[in-house]
Amino acid sequence: MFKFKIFIALLVLILTACSTTYSNNNVTNSKFPQVTGENLLKETVQLPQALSKKKTILLLGFQQDSQFDIDRWLIGLDMTNTTIDVIEVPTIQGMFPRMFSTQINDGMRKGIPKSLWAGVITVYQDGDKLQQFTGNINPNNARVMLLDSDGVIRYFYDQGFSVKALNALRKAVKSH
Repeated sequence: MFKFKIFIALLVLILTACSTTYSNNNVTNSKFPQVTGENLLKETVQLPQALSKKKTILLLGFQQDSQFDIDRWLIGLDMTNTTIDVIEVPTIQGMFPRMFSTQINDGMRKGIPKSLWAGVITVYQDGDKLQQFTGNINPNNARVMLLDSDGVIRYFYDQGFSVKALNALRKAVKSH
């Protein structure tokens, strides 16, 4: 029993040591940082370069439970006929999750139609960089960004889905 308690204590230490909490930042009008990820097609993707100089909405999620918020944004964008590329960016910091990146990505592939795999870019190695950039307080909330054709963030929101925020995003899409 004592060995089991030591194992649990070490496991908790490893898991908590692999993540750092960063204060949230409003990154509106900042350049999106250069990061490397991999889409679910197993292709290496450089962001923001891979966005082909087009306006794009990025939905960053920092943990599995942020998928609920991301799904609400996706449904809202679809229901309002918002026609702009939307990329999901699961952003996971720490060495421990990187060790299980194959299993994490395989799990996502099981729940996402193959036709959408190119639009899901998981960032592991630069996950800490992105979380530090936006902050990761309230990690269940998606980080919603509108990038212009130069990779500058023209809209940013991290307070959880709301119709008011969706309308503000749609207005930013039309004006930028």
